Amino acid sequence: MFARIAGSYDLLNRVLSLGIDQRWRKRLLRQSGVQPGMTVVDVCCGTGDVALLYARAGAQVIGLDFTHPMLERAEKKRGKRAHTLFADGDAMNLPVASGVADVCSVSFGIRNVEERGGCMREMKRVLRPGGQVLILEFSMPPGRVFGWIYRTYFTRILPGIGRLVSKDDDAYSYLPRTVLAWPKPAELQTELEAAGFTECGHELLSFGIACLHWGRVPRV
Repeated sequence: MFARIAGSYDLLNRVLSLGIDQRWRKRLLRQSGVQPGMTVVDVCCGTGDVALLYARAGAQVIGLDFTHPMLERAEKKRGKRAHTLFADGDAMNLPVASGVADVCSVSFGIRNVEERGGCMREMKRVLRPGGQVLILEFSMPPGRVFGWIYRTYFTRILPGIGRLVSKDDDAYSYLPRTVLAWPKPAELQTELEAAGFTECGHELLSFGIACLHWGRVPRV
C-alpha cells in the first residue's frame, strides 16, 4: 500500500494537514537536541523529511524504511548531502549495531509495525546510555466539539481527498482506522516506560491532532 502511494505521499501530507505536519517535525527536531556529529537513526523514515532535518542540523543520519519506493523518493531529496544514508530496514529488526545512536525516532510510522512493543525495544537497543527516543504520531483530540469536528473531517472528508489525489482506494481509509485504534497519549507513555525508557513525557500538538513522545535510555 505504501509503495503505491509513494509518489503522492509528500503532496498529500501537506494538503491534508494544511502544512502543519512540517511544524510538528520541527518540534521533534527541537526536542531531540541534535548537535553536529551526533548519530541519529530514523525508523520508518518514509520519504526522508525528518531524517533530512537531522542532517541539516549536522547529524550523521541513518534513515530506515520497509518500503523501497519511499526510500527512492528520500534518496532523490537527499541530493549530495553527506553523512546521510537511506536503507531498507524492518522496524522489528533494525539493521543497526547496538548502542551506536544518540537519538532514535519514528514519525507517523509506529502505527504500522507488527508489534509496537518490539519496535520500542529495538529502538532502545540501538541507543547509547542516555540516548533519546522520540515518537511523533497522530492522536484523536480531546474535547467534545473540536473532537467531533476533527473526527468528521478525519473519517469522512480526508479519505475522499486522499483517494482523489493518490488514486488509491484503501490507503487513506487505512489512516483513520489505525489512528482511531491508537492508544491515548498516557497509555503510550506507559508502554515506553514498560520498554525500559526513563524520563518519559509527551506533548499534545495542534490541540491534540498529533502527539510527541520522548524518553531516554537509563544512564549507566
